[in-house]
Amino acid sequence: MILSVPARPPSPTARRPTRPLLGPSWFAAVMGTGIVADAAVALPWGFPWLRNAATAVWLGAALLLVLLAVGYLRQGAARSHAADPVTAQFFGAPPMALLTVGAGALLLGKRVIGLEAALYVDWVLWSLGTALGLVTACAVPYLMMTRHRFAPDAAFGGWLMPVVPPMVSAATGALLVPYAPAGQMRLALLLGCYAMLGLGLIATLLVLAMIYGRLVHHDAPTATVVPTVWIGLGALSQSVTALGALAVAAPGALPALYARGGAVFALLGGLVMWGFAMLWLALAAGLTARTIRHGLPFAPTWWSFIFPVGACVTATGSLAAQTGSNLFTWAAVVLYALLVLAWVVVAGHSVRHAARHVRCVWCPRAEPRVVPAVHPCPGFRSAVCGREAGGSGQG
Repeated sequence: MILSVPARPPSPTARRPTRPLLGPSWFAAVMGTGIVADAAVALPWGFPWLRNAATAVWLGAALLLVLLAVGYLRQGAARSHAADPVTAQFFGAPPMALLTVGAGALLLGKRVIGLEAALYVDWVLWSLGTALGLVTACAVPYLMMTRHRFAPDAAFGGWLMPVVPPMVSAATGALLVPYAPAGQMRLALLLGCYAMLGLGLIATLLVLAMIYGRLVHHDAPTATVVPTVWIGLGALSQSVTALGALAVAAPGALPALYARGGAVFALLGGLVMWGFAMLWLALAAGLTARTIRHGLPFAPTWWSFIFPVGACVTATGSLAAQTGSNLFTWAAVVLYALLVLAWVVVAGHSVRHAARHVRCVWCPRAEPRVVPAVHPCPGFRSAVCGREAGGSGQG
């Protein structure tokens, strides 16, 4: 007779390893929170209380960035996320989070930590965000071409995420141009920002064409994917913001003739791109309203509502400053009010979602169980991939 030792029952307080709960898409929460703060500075009308509130929001975004960065690096899931054809698209969120918080340090944080410290923080975050964004803009499309497989109706707004960071680098880098050493260093920074604007804008237009074709030729996207359509608004608006910011920075680095040309290009090109952005805004709003009638469950993709609207505020504010038009002034104010309202709603749902998952993972009275990670587009992965891709599909 063979005696076997019975397995020890699990301890009520034992903690079993879980699948990673953090994905790169959650850095969109930092982007969204940061743009709420940064966009307040771009408003044509300034209020002391608004700047104070925006500074507090920027501090919250900076803290959230640190928490998410530490949590994501500790779980070591980047390789599995890169293997997933949907999750890999959201690798564009971390660099844009770094850039947004860095710009906030210079725009708002200098009142708290001083100009010298704010410049140091912005230089560090801008450099990291730009390097990571350029790697993402090259690596993710390369993976799409060589490793990932997609169904004919695979294109969705998330495909814009890897290629938009260089445009954000251009817009935020323009803020640093006056602080760069005069001469070749300042000129190189300005020209590099213009080059990154071109990189991101042309790539954005290519991807928007694919997304538009998918929306026209196939069924409407599923509920949790619809918010990603708004990313197109953010990409187009970011180009307007970058053009305006670079036009302001150009006189300190370029000859007067070219600086004046940059201002003309910023105004005329900005107006053209702003008009296209308004078309995309109307399409995205229509699809969202249609989806809400059938149910729009919460997902990390809800943060796709926030940063694009914030970028639209900064773009509209830039055009208001260039033209003095009351139309753009009022449009910027109305859009900012909608931005704040949307941010409150999405942030509230995110906090409840995070609290619910923390209770599920660390509940001491129930037997621990594996909690499935939240995919950025739950229910969409099978429709995106022509085959089941490797990776865990964490959100």
